[in-house]
Amino acid sequence: MRRREFIALFCGVMSASTLAASAQQAARIYRIGYLAGSNRTPQVDAFLQGLHDLGYVEGENLAIEYQLAAGQIQRLPEMAADLVRLKVDIIVAGTSLAALPAKKATTTIPIVVLASHDGVGTGLFASLARPGGNITGIESLAPDIDAKRIEFLKGVLPTISRLVLLYTPTDPGSERHFGNANEAARALSSAVSKIEVRTPADFDAAFAALLRDRPDAVLVVTDALTFLARKRIVDFSTEHGIPMIFEFKEFVELGGLLSYGPSLGDIWRRGAYYVDKILKGAKPDDLPVEQPTKFELVINVKTAKALGLTVPPSLLAIADEIIE
Repeated sequence: MRRREFIALFCGVMSASTLAASAQQAARIYRIGYLAGSNRTPQVDAFLQGLHDLGYVEGENLAIEYQLAAGQIQRLPEMAADLVRLKVDIIVAGTSLAALPAKKATTTIPIVVLASHDGVGTGLFASLARPGGNITGIESLAPDIDAKRIEFLKGVLPTISRLVLLYTPTDPGSERHFGNANEAARALSSAVSKIEVRTPADFDAAFAALLRDRPDAVLVVTDALTFLARKRIVDFSTEHGIPMIFEFKEFVELGGLLSYGPSLGDIWRRGAYYVDKILKGAKPDDLPVEQPTKFELVINVKTAKALGLTVPPSLLAIADEIIE
């Protein structure tokens, strides 16, 4: 064989090998297990958009296995085990509530938590800088955020003396919320008590207790259960004239009084960054847990009027969004 023919043949073989390798790489479909205690929320679309911006398209190079408990949080351990059996490439947990059973189910499959609640305090992360093991993500419970919520509430209700925390005790980090709120309220000469809901059926008893005791206001802690029941909670608030403050604007958009917290859409989109890094080879422990740096104050002035409240101009001036 002549040298020129050999080179041509060699180049042809190498080109064919390269094309075959490229085709094999292009055919790779990553499998993500999405685990959440709620149903499919609008934030999932933000997460998918974040992935799309990074080059992942569901049905092309991405497949997602959804495990959604729809408020039946006792099913989360079983659902986490199912994702492990499916051998997904990565597990994305909506909150700490889903992340903890996922962490128990596997020590090898990477886990990304989209909105942790006191991840270090509940043992989810070893630290924010080095989360440890196979897990990382975003921490949504920022220092002093509950104090700021109560401060804004005080602006609308200057005479507030009794505040109730409505929360799910099984949700990791809920006690941290109570401690933060209690400390902040005490500084403002107010008292804080709490009402628990563990299942959707518990809301009737919780609402009856609120009607019986008539607190000045209610601080609702967001978890899978309360987010799933957000319209029911907001409707109760407006119907019975009990002001409520929330963590996220999704409640205020339905008629809640006001909220202060990070954007859930931004958090879920940022979660796609972690997924991309890990799928490209990064280890979860090398990706520090992030905390949101941007918080939005959203006020529903129509609801304020319906509750007989006046929102001071100073508060309206700093609001990120005003719903009329």
